[in-house]
Amino acid sequence: MKKVIIWLVGIVVVAGLFILIANLLVIFNARGHVFTDVKKIPHHRVGLVLGTNPMNRRGGINIYFRNRMHTAADLYNAGKVDYLLVSGDNSTRTYDEPTAMRDSLIALGVPSDRIVLDYAGFRTLDSVVRAKKIFGCDELTIVSQDDHCERALYLCRANGIEADALAAPIKARGSVKIRMTIREILARPKMVLDLIFGKSPRYLGKEEPT
Repeated sequence: MKKVIIWLVGIVVVAGLFILIANLLVIFNARGHVFTDVKKIPHHRVGLVLGTNPMNRRGGINIYFRNRMHTAADLYNAGKVDYLLVSGDNSTRTYDEPTAMRDSLIALGVPSDRIVLDYAGFRTLDSVVRAKKIFGCDELTIVSQDDHCERALYLCRANGIEADALAAPIKARGSVKIRMTIREILARPKMVLDLIFGKSPRYLGKEEPT
């Protein structure tokens, strides 16, 4: 029984250290590259807008989605990008993040011919790798909330993409912030493992240079 407890404690300690190290790597890698002021962010040809569910669990507008779209529109309207690549999940006929993002951006004044849709951005890794391999992006401006931006920037560096990020405000209820923070903390070590083991996007397909 003692040996079992020692092993369990050891596993917990190692897992905790790995989670801590993964999060520190992401944070330090993103230093100086996450902006909140659109006037200060460098120009890149393409802004990669990362997808999320347009609706929350209660059937209302997801505040993360709304703020992300407003931030992406601000980025384009400030002349800091020439195109917006909206990448999200369209794994079923009834769930279509990219189209919802496009419609929201058009309503915010972004011309439709400046919006490129990526329907296979099932995960952040998929969105970043596809931005390079399918859409030919060697540099990007990431648009998402700040902690998610940090992880996306790490993936960009790992895939040879020069990138900066414009962080959308959160402005969510405390319980939502806590849930999303925990989710992000755990997503980072998973990302590191994906990179170590050479995880590929679920779907690539033919090139569509932007």
